[in-house]
Parts: sequence; C-alpha cells; structure tokens
Amino acid sequence: METTSPADLLGEVIDGRYRVRRLVARGGMATVYEAVDLRLDRVVALKVMHPHLAADPEFVARFEREAKSAARLNHPHVVSVYDQGASDGLVYLAMEYIPGRTLRDIMRAQGRLSPQQAFAIIEPVLGALSDAHRAGFVHRDIKPENILITDDGRVTVADFGLARAMATSSTSATTGMIIGTVAYLSPEQVETGSADARSDIYSTGICLFEMITGRLPHAGESPLAIAYQHVNSDVPAPSQFASGIERDVDAVVITATRRDPHRRYASVDDFLADVQRVRRALPAPETWSSSPSHDTVVVSAPMTTHQWDRPEPRRRRAPWILSLIALALVSAGAGAWWFLQAQTSPAPDVTGLTVAQAQSALAGTGYQLVEGTPEFSETAPAGVIITTDPEPGAGIREAGTMTVIVSQGPERYPIPDLTGLAPDAAVDQLLAVPLATGGRTEVFDAVIPAGQVVGTDPAVGEVVAPNTPVDLLVSKGPEPIQVADLTNRRVAAATGSLEERGLIVNVIERFSEKIEQGRVIGQSPAPGTTIPSGSTVDLLVSKGPPPVVVPTLIDMRRKAAVAALEDLGLRVNVEAGEFTPLNRVISQVPAAGTEVPKGSTVTIRII
Repeated sequence: METTSPADLLGEVIDGRYRVRRLVARGGMATVYEAVDLRLDRVVALKVMHPHLAADPEFVARFEREAKSAARLNHPHVVSVYDQGASDGLVYLAMEYIPGRTLRDIMRAQGRLSPQQAFAIIEPVLGALSDAHRAGFVHRDIKPENILITDDGRVTVADFGLARAMATSSTSATTGMIIGTVAYLSPEQVETGSADARSDIYSTGICLFEMITGRLPHAGESPLAIAYQHVNSDVPAPSQFASGIERDVDAVVITATRRDPHRRYASVDDFLADVQRVRRALPAPETWSSSPSHDTVVVSAPMTTHQWDRPEPRRRRAPWILSLIALALVSAGAGAWWFLQAQTSPAPDVTGLTVAQAQSALAGTGYQLVEGTPEFSETAPAGVIITTDPEPGAGIREAGTMTVIVSQGPERYPIPDLTGLAPDAAVDQLLAVPLATGGRTEVFDAVIPAGQVVGTDPAVGEVVAPNTPVDLLVSKGPEPIQVADLTNRRVAAATGSLEERGLIVNVIERFSEKIEQGRVIGQSPAPGTTIPSGSTVDLLVSKGPPPVVVPTLIDMRRKAAVAALEDLGLRVNVEAGEFTPLNRVISQVPAAGTEVPKGSTVTIRII
C-alpha cells in the first residue's frame, strides 16, 4: 500500500461522511485531523492510522475491538469515541474534538509547572483512569501527548485502547518493540510487555514528576538506555531538581513510581486520594496561558466527594458585603473592557505575504511587526506568513505589536545512511529523525556481514515527510553459489567463469594420459555443490601425458633401439648411410636420461 501524506487528505471526504478540514497532529501510529461529520453536522477529531498498520489484518481486527470497547467509556475527562471504520485502505477513528492543546504543548511553552498546577492537571487524569479501570480498561500509554487541555481548562485523556491494539500488530514496525513512549513505560512493561492498572499509575507518576521538575527522571542516549534505567534505577524525589517542593509532594511521586508494582499505590483511587489531600494543603494554583491567543485559565479538577471534605472558613462575611464587592468588580471590569475596545482597531490580514511584504503593507499604520518561531506547513510555501497574533480582524491597539509566524514549508527529512548498523541501532536513528520503521527484508550481500543493514527503502538521502515508514534491507551474507561442471573446459575459461561469480580459483596441475594439456581434469567442490560467495574452488588441470626418460641407445642394434623407443611412446627418426656394416646406434638426440613428452621424436644415427 502506498503511503498517503497528511496533506493529501485535506478537503477529502472519508468513508462518505467525514470531510477533512485541517491537519492537527502527527504521531507514531496515526495522523489526526480536524474534520466535519457531514451526517451529524459536528466537528470531530479524525485519527487515521498509518498505512503500514492499516495493512496488517491482525492490527485492524484488534483496533476495531478496542475502539468498540473504548466507545463504552463515558466520563467527562475521557475523550469520547464516536465511530470507527475503514475505507479505501484508510483505517480511522472518529473522536470528540477537543479545542486546546496537549500537556506537552503547555510544558513546552511554560516550562516546569508549580506543584499546585501539576496537581490540578493530574487529578482529573486520575479520575478518568479510575473510571476506566473499574470498566476493565488499562490505558498502557499515559504520556503528556495523550493528556489534552481545552481552552476553558478541562482536562481529558485520549487514546484508550490504542496501545493494546498496537501491541498485537504483526508488522515489522512493531514486532519485538516495546509499545508506548519509553520515557513513561513502567518497569514491567519494559521487562515483560505486560501492563495493568499499576502500570498506568507509574506512567502518571512520571508525568507528574516531569510537570513539577521540567525534566524526565531518566535520560539516556537511546530508548534502550532509558528503558534499562526504568528497570534498574529508582525515580528520584522531585525536590532534588527543583526548589520549593514540599515533602508530601515528593512522597506522592515516589509512591506512584516505585519499580516494584506491589509497592506503588494499590489503586488509582488511593493515588487520587493522596493527590487531593496534598493539593488541599497547597496554595491555589497560579494561572498560565492555555492557548497563545486565549486568556489565562486555571485548569479545573473534577468535582469529587473528596472536595467536599475541605474545612469551612472560620469567618463568613455578610452576603450583602460580598454582593457589593462583586458588583464593584463587574462594573470596573466592564468599564475597562469598553475603554480598551474604544482604543483598538481591526488587525489587518497579512497572511500569505512575506515578512518584507507585510512590513511594506503596514508602513504608516504605526503597527510593529515581530517574527515568532517559524513553523512547518504542508500548504504554505516557505517564507510566507501563515498565522498572526492578533488574528486578522481581531482588535489591535494603536502602535500595537503584531506577532507573525512564518512558514518553513513542508516538514521533510532526508533518509539517513544506516549501512553497517545492527537493525535495533538503525531503528533508534530512524525514530530520532523522526521517521517510522517499516518492514525488514533480508538480502544477500558479499560485503556487509550477515545481520547488518545493507540499505533502506526509500533510499539514503531521499527526502520524505516525518513518520514515513522506512524499510530496512538486512544482509544475509554472501549469496550461495552452485558450482558448475567444468570438466574438460580449458583452464582460462573455467577460471573466468568462477571468478565472475565471486569465487576464488586454485589451479592444481596433474599429468594425464587422457585429457589434453590445459584442460580441467576434475574439481573440488564437486559439480552441483552450493557454496558461499568468496569460497575457493580447486581446479585439477592436465599437464598432458607424463614425461618419458630417453633411454641409452648407443651400441644397440637398430631394430632393438627402435622397439625400445616405440614401447615408451616415442617416435623414431633413423639416420643411416648407404653402408651400415655394424647396424648399430652410434649417436642419439636427445641424449640418454633426457625427459621428453610422450610422443616426442628421438633421432638415432646408425653405422
């Protein structure tokens, strides 16, 4: 199946029902879009699985079962699953659309959070997990990317069941790999791949540690190094990395992240109870920006029975005093709002322009233009403005500042050269790019040792979108070669044939009465034998008949000399005058004792 790039689906109607409006995010398993359900006329989040997963029947079957189960979860802090299906090779999940950002986005923008803020976020997460665990669900992949925070401060948990579906995939992209983000995996998930409610407790504890300290408890040069630390090293107390952390906060994190599952909180409810107890003792959380273009908000936790246990204030002010104060605040706020509105004008639209063009367009208006961090865009060419703050038409004060975000063009990465690496090391490099792992194909290679990467598909240097699956070509070593029958072939031709196939030739010469000189008498290994490239083949090559030693013929009678030479396989040339009274040999050429090839001529002179 061909890989579909995220931009290809924009504007498309999936399964005759969901019109794709914009790209929201890309992950290791899927691409998420904002879409409109044409049947019910509502906005949904459409999660479309990557093609290499959609091509795996086992994954699709598990995905459908898990999606149906997840759809039964009904909790205010769980992202609702509306629908799932498959169409034209796309496997998708339609979910509740959550306007806002992920916890990862907030931590990236704000840095580390205060314990009060962190506890305010983690409390509704635990409430969602508590409800899921009672329904028999284990999430298996709690991480900041799966914790969503709406613009009005509601916390929701996404992707229930997907990690379990992913864990059963038979594709080479997942076989043998630990499912879930390694930085948040529990030790038992690393060691055995198993997960239960206590695994979710551990992962949530790691998220809590990261929020409070601004870092992860374990670091390493590779995912395997981090996984090793989860199994062999305790999570340290947050107070070791951030000042002002109270002892009770340390205790909650340490209890949730103990390596031994039996020493963690026995249930999410126990974890939640401790979070609520410690949170009540902490000052109210500070506010932070939930969205770059929204006012600051405080994340709200779910209302539980524990919250009614808070002690009443010792003194109550008269209701009429509180009413007067509230009225004064409302009046002051309204006056300020009207004053600000009177001082603002609609912000101009400079999207689609370059920064230079926008500055030219704003010349004389008094507005100041500031460039924010550039962003990738699948639709806007590099160098043009894609968003502004304030947005076009929103209020901007005289001589106000307009922040613009410039497109970097499509996000693309070159395929790295993985030649000679072990497959696991190659996968680490692909994920760091970031790219996804595809299939593995074994190929013969005379140079790269067996078990190491020979190449990739797409090829090295090819530029692709992030999370594009990359197939690894892994060496099986030299290709086995079947030795041909070379008997009676001339040695030069036989040698050339073997060397062309990557074999080494060793020539051994022997005398032969039957095989002509320079032709192959025999070979080792025998014809039909299969051997690896680079092996040696012995060729037994004829030197012709063995040599003959010329006998002493002097003083022999002619007849006897001729017979002696012919018996040895030699030819005779007789030189005799008209008168040979003795009829004996007086000289010979070659001389006696000389070695000559069989069939050679020996000249004798008779007197």
